[in-house]
Amino acid sequence: MTRPIHTLSFGAAFALGTALALTSAVPTQAAWEPTRPVEFIIPAGPGGGADIMARTIQGIVTKHNLMKQPMVVINKAGGAGGEGFLDIKASAGNPHKIIITLSNLFTTPLATGIPFNWKDLTPVAMLALDEFCLWVHAETPYKSAKEYIDAAKKANGTFKMAGTGSKQEDQIITEAIQKITGAKFIYIPERGGGAVAVQLVGKHVDSTVNNPNEAISQWKGGTLRPLCVFDSKQMPYKEVIAEGKSWGDIPTCKSQGLDIEYLMLRGIFMTPGATKDQVDYYIGVFKKVRETEEWKKLMADGAFNQTFMTGADYTKWVATEEKRHEELMRAAGFLAKQ
Repeated sequence: MTRPIHTLSFGAAFALGTALALTSAVPTQAAWEPTRPVEFIIPAGPGGGADIMARTIQGIVTKHNLMKQPMVVINKAGGAGGEGFLDIKASAGNPHKIIITLSNLFTTPLATGIPFNWKDLTPVAMLALDEFCLWVHAETPYKSAKEYIDAAKKANGTFKMAGTGSKQEDQIITEAIQKITGAKFIYIPERGGGAVAVQLVGKHVDSTVNNPNEAISQWKGGTLRPLCVFDSKQMPYKEVIAEGKSWGDIPTCKSQGLDIEYLMLRGIFMTPGATKDQVDYYIGVFKKVRETEEWKKLMADGAFNQTFMTGADYTKWVATEEKRHEELMRAAGFLAKQ
């Protein structure tokens, strides 16, 4: 008799069942994760906004066991951060290196002509956008940006503005202030935001355009005072920081006659050739970091714009910012000679 085609013999059924059992017993391949310590490169000096954020992330990852491997923070600030970018570029295929970026991702290659472009790296995530404030020493009489700018005009180019790096974001803002107001400043470049704040505390300079997180301790300590923020709207944070004021009480520079808006990237990139699994791993880690109370405190203390992006949205944003920075630097005369 012909056997029905849908019927299995006992022996065949046993063999099939055994095969299925063996197949189900084999674990699916685990998603990628680091197998050795991860180097977290900072293309800026100690004490600045990028350094503070990276070290906070390192502490969160360690405290909450978010990675099986340790995260090692390394400052590579040489050449306005070019040292760090070229290191990551040269480490193609090494997923155990990541870098936190700021606007020198754009400004350094544009100003120096080093053989680097953000497209050489693998975008991972925008963690936040950093604000900039105009700061003066608390012992000065200036209570508004207008009062300070008026004084700077009368000083006939003798006022000093300290900032991070040469032909970087701080100097771009300073150049914009000069063009809009007619006030002239002697620009003093420093290696990081921490050093910039120290110069103002010591009264070696007259003002800075530091990020909130780079000068909050000095504001709390009564030595520095923010006059305005370079954003289109006031910051949303209402907790009192100092002088009975919160970040939300700081007026926009636009309302003070300085029609300037500037926000800075705090984002993560990997080395060239990173795979989707590797990128997804770090996105997962940073999403967990963002859920912690320590991160929320950093965001509030530093008055960050908490925009978070990954994937195509992040890549598109970075491409747009590169074009904007090229325009800003061309207007300031900061582009490297071709």
